[in-house]
Amino acid sequence: MPELVFFSGTMDCGKSTLALQIEHNRSARGLQGVIYARDDRAGKGRLSSRLGLAIEAVEAARDLDFYTHVVGVLTAGGRADYVIVDEAQFLAPAQIDQLARIVDDLGVDVFAFGITTDFRSKLFPGSQRLVELADRVEVLQVEALCWCGARATHNARTVGGRMVVEGAQVVVGDVNQPENPVGYEVLCRRHHRRRMTAATAHAATLSPDVLPVDAPSGREGTGARPDGTAHRRRHEPAATSA
Repeated sequence: MPELVFFSGTMDCGKSTLALQIEHNRSARGLQGVIYARDDRAGKGRLSSRLGLAIEAVEAARDLDFYTHVVGVLTAGGRADYVIVDEAQFLAPAQIDQLARIVDDLGVDVFAFGITTDFRSKLFPGSQRLVELADRVEVLQVEALCWCGARATHNARTVGGRMVVEGAQVVVGDVNQPENPVGYEVLCRRHHRRRMTAATAHAATLSPDVLPVDAPSGREGTGARPDGTAHRRRHEPAATSA
């Protein structure tokens, strides 16, 4: 049965690479697909990965009707054995409905690739609609890493290396491009909540949360009071007069 499949993950987790791999595997078996991309890093009409691979694609403009376009390809004698859509988070919900119609009415598999949430941890409208309509949602297992080494789960927008949480939802950029004023970085939830990027982490020492207990000073179990006298050891009973 044909399916609408949504492959999701953070930036830098290999979504476009997987899209290119699916295209390669299917075309190697004699199948022909229709490939779409939106605002690709390599320019309009391209689908590329950070590994340097790239193929030609149809630019998925905001006014593109995917269903009408695929029907046009078939009517003109072309083939559409499958459809691949990269950067699907940028699509309008109505365009996601068109992708579902391609699956249901034309019997064609559709593979959509995109990130689920924006730099504010809010769902992209296109991704939300994909979650609602997709036959399967596959979270990519190639883990992107936060600067601390933990699994990255959130996308952060940076300006001059510092995380920002305001601005337009869509600003085209990429990760690991420090020469650009506006960039993106993947973070774990802990450091996304703290707005701590790699740049700000190296500019300041991270102070771990500690429990409010007396720090030992001098003899074990004692500590100095502000007036210079010693604290009584924890749980040590007070002395009583005879």
